[in-house]
Amino acid sequence: MKVLIAVTHLLGTGHLARALTLARAFSAAGHKVQVVSGGFPAPQLDTGGTGLIQLPPLRSDGVNFTRLLAEDGTLANAACLIRRQDVLCATLNEMQPDVLITELYPFGRRSLRKEFLALLDAAHALPRRPVVLSSIRDILAPPSKPGKADKADAVIARFYDAVLVHSDPAATKLEASWPVSSMLADKLRYTGYVAPPAAGLHPEQAGSGEVLVSAGGGSVGAPLYQAALDAAKLMPDTPWRLLVGGSDARQRIADFAKAGSPALLEPARKDFRQMLFHAAASVSMCGYNTALDLLQAGTPAVLIPFDAGNETEQGLRAASLAPLNGIQVVKTADLSAETLCAAVKAVLHAPPRVTGGFRFDGAARSVEIAAELAGGRE
Repeated sequence: MKVLIAVTHLLGTGHLARALTLARAFSAAGHKVQVVSGGFPAPQLDTGGTGLIQLPPLRSDGVNFTRLLAEDGTLANAACLIRRQDVLCATLNEMQPDVLITELYPFGRRSLRKEFLALLDAAHALPRRPVVLSSIRDILAPPSKPGKADKADAVIARFYDAVLVHSDPAATKLEASWPVSSMLADKLRYTGYVAPPAAGLHPEQAGSGEVLVSAGGGSVGAPLYQAALDAAKLMPDTPWRLLVGGSDARQRIADFAKAGSPALLEPARKDFRQMLFHAAASVSMCGYNTALDLLQAGTPAVLIPFDAGNETEQGLRAASLAPLNGIQVVKTADLSAETLCAAVKAVLHAPPRVTGGFRFDGAARSVEIAAELAGGRE
């Protein structure tokens, strides 16, 4: 079976990380898979030998997802968008996939709807139409207007065979963040959480006994890092390590170093997931992939949900995790060195959290669903 996954991450790297986890699962099952990525390159992510085609990259202007910036930082022009669309459709026509997966669209990435619609039209025009699936996380950004949900429904009804919801329905259903019509409900397939296998212990026990601070792979999290730098001064007997993401990580680290904090500063690391198994505590935002890493490792965790630009997704996810042992949630508006220290000390003294109880086999289940819908094509 041939599988094409189209994904564009515009701020952090979570969307691409999830798409690559899906791709590795398809590949492990013996299928040929190609990922087309439209966001900025993220070399810290494991492609696992997956074929990855890079479109002319775009990123959002901060949390303004309607304003798309090109590689040189200027507003993406029509020529750039046409090149992206051409590469997408050419890849589809060359591969002739049995399954086409669009990550997040049409529930998001509306600013890129022209290229996605061109891809979907091209897919339906192929001599042998692929099974078309949408791939979405557990919690979405709720539509700001009812019309946006209606438009997404129209696209789903016209083009899609099913929607893969990467959540454990015992924990979170799509209705928690998105209006689910009867048409959409019939197309939903809950897969369980899409996570790579638990990383296990670090061979060098990196991160042992530390408060490990992270903010994903993008250039975000400045308030979190600033509070952590000051908090480290208030807890001199506890080592703090800040892992700084983004293409500008080196410059950000140089700027953070001016704070005179005892915290260790370094760029985001590929072995972050292994480090979590040894860390005394984690301080992070609450993106999908980070939340799953914490659940798998059982690390005591302080969550500071990303809420800039009226973002609500991470806040909803953090609220669903807050009842678990060893998890504290601090809102950005309440974040300070003092509140962060208090939260870290609370999770350090909390009872251990059981790591079982959630379904993390969403990638393998997604492969099974796609194969079932494709009718076992070879």
